[in-house]
Amino acid sequence: MVSKKVLIVYAHQSSGSFNSAAKDAAVEVLTAKGYAVEVSDLYAMTFKATATAEDITGEVKNADHFCYGEETKLAWEAGKLTADITEEQRKLTEADLVIFQFPMYWFTVPDIMKGWMDRVLTLGFAFTHEKRYSQGIFKDKKAMLSFTTGSQESMFSANGINGDMNVTLWPLQNGILHYCGFQVLAPQIFWAPSHVSSEARSTMLEGWHTRMQGLLGENPLAFTPLDCFDGEKGYQLKPEVHEKHAAKEFGLTVGTHLGKAPTTQQPDESWSLKNE
Repeated sequence: MVSKKVLIVYAHQSSGSFNSAAKDAAVEVLTAKGYAVEVSDLYAMTFKATATAEDITGEVKNADHFCYGEETKLAWEAGKLTADITEEQRKLTEADLVIFQFPMYWFTVPDIMKGWMDRVLTLGFAFTHEKRYSQGIFKDKKAMLSFTTGSQESMFSANGINGDMNVTLWPLQNGILHYCGFQVLAPQIFWAPSHVSSEARSTMLEGWHTRMQGLLGENPLAFTPLDCFDGEKGYQLKPEVHEKHAAKEFGLTVGTHLGKAPTTQQPDESWSLKNE
């Protein structure tokens, strides 16, 4: 049998960091389980973070009014994207699971990782108007966020000063990963490792080791399928779906919460893959 392939997109500048240890642990454990693991070490690669016309080799269609999305779609179709982008797209095409390993900067990913997302997930390659969300191009692949925070867990609670972490992650998990069709696994969050003891950090890594034993078999987070929204009415939730959940305590997802308390976006089987 062909082994499963894992791509780790890694963004940290120090080999002595906790993120580096988490990345190394993933490589070690997943390789030992027989997976083929590839790492894109963005800082070591000096990966370009800005999405510009320089990402296209040769002439663009409309230099006077350059539209990055449309121009890179044409370049992807013509094989005219730069080599660094096409190499990352090759890795992504081959991967069954993508792990994004990073320190949380300003409630999101570092700019170099956001640049990877901006440049590699091009229109046509990663999504189209017809192929997105539950019907997305990467619906047979899994992806997850694995990251460190500078704040302790209580600060990212519903009553905490930073707000609910599920809300913080919604743009990344839904707006980028699920948008491209990925089955999104629950995030691996290492809470404030720089503010705890070495023993606590070791415990965090042990938990990561344990989780990876069954990582590819985990159920993904629950997202409302695309066909529950009416495309002719601005992709609003269909009345029958709204009515079905009207009496429930929580909304459907963090983003589509129906004016109720947001769900914690836990792994769920309420939406069958047959409906996607």
